[in-house]
Order: sequence, then structure tokens, then C-alpha cells
Amino acid sequence: MFNGSSPNQFLLTAFADTRQLQLLHFSLFLGTYLAALLANGLIITAVACHHRLHTPMYFFLLHLALLDLGSISTTVPKSMANSLRDTTAISYAGCAAQVFFLFFLCSAEYSLLTVMAYDRYVAICRPLHYGTLLGTRACVRMAAAAWATGFLHALLHTANTFSIPLCQGNVLDQFFCEVSQILKLSCSHSYFREVGLIVVSVCLVFGCFIFIVLSYMQIFTAVLRMPSEQGRHKAFSMCLPHLAVVSLLVSTGTLAYLKPPSISSPALNLVVAVLYSVVPPAVNPLIYSMRNKELKDALSKLIQLVLVQQK
Repeated sequence: MFNGSSPNQFLLTAFADTRQLQLLHFSLFLGTYLAALLANGLIITAVACHHRLHTPMYFFLLHLALLDLGSISTTVPKSMANSLRDTTAISYAGCAAQVFFLFFLCSAEYSLLTVMAYDRYVAICRPLHYGTLLGTRACVRMAAAAWATGFLHALLHTANTFSIPLCQGNVLDQFFCEVSQILKLSCSHSYFREVGLIVVSVCLVFGCFIFIVLSYMQIFTAVLRMPSEQGRHKAFSMCLPHLAVVSLLVSTGTLAYLKPPSISSPALNLVVAVLYSVVPPAVNPLIYSMRNKELKDALSKLIQLVLVQQK
């Protein structure tokens, strides 16, 4: 089972032991995954095909949908396949790939949400400079910076985590490969390098969070000073979806990693992991389309076009 100081494969935690519950888990994850694929795919297609949506806000939304598609595809298909095959095994390389892509996509998404907060700030607080500060080149550079930040972050964590010798077996108390669970298998005192990287990452995440909070403090101050009720309604409609997505990501991530050890249990860990790794990618498209008339109109036209072509 082991090759040197590291296992050849890991054993993940199953959602259920009986065959009927395993098939139920497969069905629920399949429905959620297909819904996420459809919703995010519709947003990507709508933004790409409708010229009215070729603005910085929708450009960043397209990238967010791409990241959501990638993140849910990193964990859910493997979990479904294991339930269908009645196994919990994942190869060492597959585990490393999960860690890399999950860190990559989640870090890039959080960076992108920070950029989107800046977009909202400029649109509402400095509208006369919007075209200058958020031109095509600037938007491409900011999106590229978000993706590059995620890539470097993932590369550092993955390389560091899988260079640590593992001496505590190969069973992970999670339905996917999570760094915190892998570190529990490490040899004594060998995980301090990764803990140091995690502390640096938490500081960066906290810095982005403070930037988002300060941006919205200035945004809400500017919105409340608007004399027109219609203008205030439009500004809130533009900001609230982004704020809801940030709140969902931060709250589920905080619950996952900062919950007291006294209430921690394998069952609770599984539920919390679903909340932060599966729910946001499936729910984000719904949040963005609920209060956005332009996006809803574009999606409606796209669906009608598809239905007409099928006839």
C-alpha cells in the first residue's frame, strides 16, 4: 500500500454504507452537478453571445462561471464515481490533482470576487472614470492576475503538501482530498512548513476581505446619497448579487475551517464540505440572475433560440 514514506492511494470517506444510500448520494450529486453545468454554461454562453453584455461586470461574471464549473468538476464527479462503483479509493496522483485544482480555482475565484468589488466601487463611486480605469486591457489584466494568483497559490500548497512524509495511514475523513485532512496523516513536526503557508494564505484572504468590506462601505455611502430612488434601486441590484456570493463563500469557508473542535465530527465535516465546495458553484448563477434584468433577458432569448432550433 505504501511507497516509501507516502501511500500509493488514499481512502476517502463515503457518504453512506448501504447500496441504496450510495445510489441516493449519486443521484443527488448528479442532479446538483448537472444543474451547475447547465446554469453556469448558460451564463457563459449568454455573456459571450450578447453584445449588450460585453461590459466589465459581465466579463468578470463569465470568468466566475468558468471557475465555478471547474471547482465543482474537481470533486463531485469522483465522489459520484466512487458511490457508483462502491469504493472510496483515489490514487495518489488523483489526490494531488484534486488539491491543486481546488486550490487553484477557489483562490482564483476569491481574487476575482475582490476584483469585482473594485468594479462595483468604480461604477458607483467614480462613474466618470469607469471607462478609463476599467478599459478592455485593464479588465483582461485583472482577470489574468486573478487566474495567475490562483495558479501560484495552488502550486505552492500542492508541492509543499505532497513533499511532506506521511506516517499515519492513508484514510482521509473527507469525500475529497483536503489539505487539512492530509496534514493529519503527516509525520510528527513535518507539517509546519505547510501550516506556515496556510497562515500566509489566511492573511492574504483576510486582506482581500477587508478590501471588499471597505469598498462596500464607500459604495453604500454613495448609494444612500443618491437623490433618485430609481438610481438607488439600480445600484443595489448591481451590488447585492456580488455581496451575496461573497457572503456565501466567506460564511461556508469560515464554518469549514474555523468551527470549534468540540463540535467537529466526520458527519458534520462532510456536510460543511458540501456547503463550501458544492453549493456555491450551483447557487451562484441563480443569485446573479435573480435581480439582473439584462442577464435574465439574455438567458431567456438564449433558451428560446435553443428551443426553436430543436423544433
